[in-house]
Amino acid sequence: MKNDVSVENQSKSKTEDIAYIEQALGGSQSAYDKLMKKYYQHIYNLIYKMIFKKEDVEDLAQEAFIKAFNSLQNFDRQFAFSTWLYKIATNNCIDYLRKKKLNTFSIDKEIESEESDYRFEIPDHDYIPENRIIEEQRKKILDDAINSLPSKYKQVIVLRHKHEKEYDEISKELNLPLGTVKAHIFRGRELLNKYLKDKIKNY
Repeated sequence: MKNDVSVENQSKSKTEDIAYIEQALGGSQSAYDKLMKKYYQHIYNLIYKMIFKKEDVEDLAQEAFIKAFNSLQNFDRQFAFSTWLYKIATNNCIDYLRKKKLNTFSIDKEIESEESDYRFEIPDHDYIPENRIIEEQRKKILDDAINSLPSKYKQVIVLRHKHEKEYDEISKELNLPLGTVKAHIFRGRELLNKYLKDKIKNY
């Protein structure tokens, strides 16, 4: 009997998710919000089991949703949205841990954007002028992307990612509620992701 109820609940949840996805693809921001509200804590808990630094967990959770929402049109509806989202979040964590491990053995500074889709590592081999020029061009694209943000998103992105401040520090410095800071960072990353996808693919 319990199994029947569980299957029924899963079916209802899947139907609800598909409805939200259709609405989101149709331009409904509230549908995106509902999907995030429904699964955020699950994704946060999943990431926390792999990454123990709270601030990084929040960043990675946001990135997982941004990646999922930006690829929503590719979601295969025969599968559960939660399974797809968990896979994105897990891969995001694996990528994060791999980068952290690589950085431990590298004396070079990695240049990266606010979106983990776009990372440009300075190669460890001999200096090549052409590569340096490309790196500088990519860094300029990132700077241009940040500068293109509306001021309320730009200031939190700069404080979080360039000055590496914690969420609560940003909240105090800007005299904004912590929830607003997190929301602005999330939205700022979304805008950066869209900007960078168009620009960086040409390099």
